[in-house]
Amino acid sequence: MIPFSVLDLSLITRGHGPADAFRNTLDLARLADSLGCARYWLAEHHGMPGIASAATGILIGQVAAATRHIRVGAGGIMLPNHSPLVIAEQFGTLECLFPGRIDLGLGRAPGSDQRTARALRRDPHAPERFAQDVEELLHYFEPAADDTPHMVRAIPGAGLRVPVWLLGSSLFSAMLAARLGLPYAFASHFAPAQMADAISLYRERFIPSERCPRPHVMLGVNMIVADDAAQAAHLATSLQQYFIALRRGQPIAFPPPVADATGLWPEAGQAMPDPLACTFVGSPGTVAPQLDAFMRRYRPDELLLALPVHDHALRRRALELAMALRPGADRPAPG
Repeated sequence: MIPFSVLDLSLITRGHGPADAFRNTLDLARLADSLGCARYWLAEHHGMPGIASAATGILIGQVAAATRHIRVGAGGIMLPNHSPLVIAEQFGTLECLFPGRIDLGLGRAPGSDQRTARALRRDPHAPERFAQDVEELLHYFEPAADDTPHMVRAIPGAGLRVPVWLLGSSLFSAMLAARLGLPYAFASHFAPAQMADAISLYRERFIPSERCPRPHVMLGVNMIVADDAAQAAHLATSLQQYFIALRRGQPIAFPPPVADATGLWPEAGQAMPDPLACTFVGSPGTVAPQLDAFMRRYRPDELLLALPVHDHALRRRALELAMALRPGADRPAPG
């Protein structure tokens, strides 16, 4: 059965604050753990009114402490915002506290706007060094040799071999993941344009490594599943509003759904913008064939589910219904 995992941005919904978002994150993580999800990932974003997961490492530790079996990690840490040594120490610490349950996904985007990036003291040239920084970070997780006492070491970190993933939405990240022999997660849930090319390139050029002996592709999708298709379509208007605000450079708290979606995306004249093409909206019976077609076409090794639903109880329900859609699970009848 292909693993399903969860990507959580710790959504701050309109009318609520970060503390509410954190309570919802911990509750959803416990549910994901009980349902048999493979991973629960949190993403680094800064200065975003609708996202509370800025201190990603701290939140990962809280989620890991609140769960028992599920792997918990970053999807991802934006490495150009940080020193590779500091990230190795942070995730070495998490691995010591929660052995065998921590993942480290790395991206090279700022996770913020340019003004916020400057406030982070982000080096504007850091993305150009991303490949070198990834290799430096991998080195810090290698066992430290006793005959090199003057080398910089990550303590904790050295010898822990925390699983490292590369995240991306372009061919660059696909080629780097292939060259370094790392598993690869593609951000198809908001930037699917180069998904097919990136997957093909990654698989064709993959060099096996001790960390990852064969290519492993995880694809992000938005999953808005409800007990009936009309309800799901209504819930999806929250994501539409949120994404449109982002595209206009006016990020907002995650909004409640609206009764009439007409005119939400007038520039494109369509119900869902193309960048959200990997969004599954409907009842379990209507989503199942769409999901099957997606899986046959792209053959992912794993799916990473984003659950952009405003109401937390309905977000929980969306996860329950989505987990029943895994290939090999008992499926509901279409309808």
